[in-house]
Amino acid sequence: MVRDAVSAPDAQGRPRRVTRRFPLFTRDTARPEGGGRAAPGDAPAPARQWPILLVSTVAAIGLLVTALGLFRLGTVLVGVGLLLGAALRWAVPHVGILAVRSRFTDVVTYGLLGTVIVLLALMVQPEPKLELPFLKDLLHFTVDDA
Repeated sequence: MVRDAVSAPDAQGRPRRVTRRFPLFTRDTARPEGGGRAAPGDAPAPARQWPILLVSTVAAIGLLVTALGLFRLGTVLVGVGLLLGAALRWAVPHVGILAVRSRFTDVVTYGLLGTVIVLLALMVQPEPKLELPFLKDLLHFTVDDA
């Protein structure tokens, strides 16, 4: 009786030595936590992957708005889409393929990228909606006034 894959015999039938070290070669990758279906298996494919479709739709609308000439609004929508992805990844137990790595890594990555995109969109010239004085000082020291 085989207890686990590590103690299963190899191709020649010899018992494998039980070790706690990681194998040199892996055959597959573990599904990230929350990487299961977001809806039952008998639901149609779009319903099973609604979290990534929602985030992608918001980001696509943002790109479309940007292409139509409203740069600030469009990039804010792209950032909001990423922040929505972070919120879904944190709150919903099964988010399908929105889960890329661990929950912590996904929330931090989506959240940081979304925050940076929204802040940069609000600071874009002309007439920035948000001004951070330390960035103006940093720019003054890095750009030559020749």
